[in-house]
Amino acid sequence: MTLELGMITVDTGDARALASWWARQTGGTFVDEADGWWCEVRPGQGAPGVILGFQKVEDPTPGKNRLHLDLGTADRLAEVERLVGEGATVVGENAVGDFTWTTLADPDGNLFDVATHE
Repeated sequence: MTLELGMITVDTGDARALASWWARQTGGTFVDEADGWWCEVRPGQGAPGVILGFQKVEDPTPGKNRLHLDLGTADRLAEVERLVGEGATVVGENAVGDFTWTTLADPDGNLFDVATHE
């Protein structure tokens, strides 16, 4: 089993403003489909790259990564089990609607998310 980079996510107090700024800087497309709590910058047409995600948080938790990897795999639960066996720690299970993901910490405590990508 393997992981693929789904996006790079930034915690911020103002997802719209920061995502708009990055869209202008990268020539990407600004997408706001979640009323400002979650925004994306998708690569410009024909441009290789990864989606940048911007997540509104009220107050960044002390010690929490403001920037974290969102990784995708065909079988989230099996991949989480494998990662735990390799030394990761499950921090929490999350869901928004039908979309679910697992937040883990690597051996140094850096947070990352794993979701199912189809």
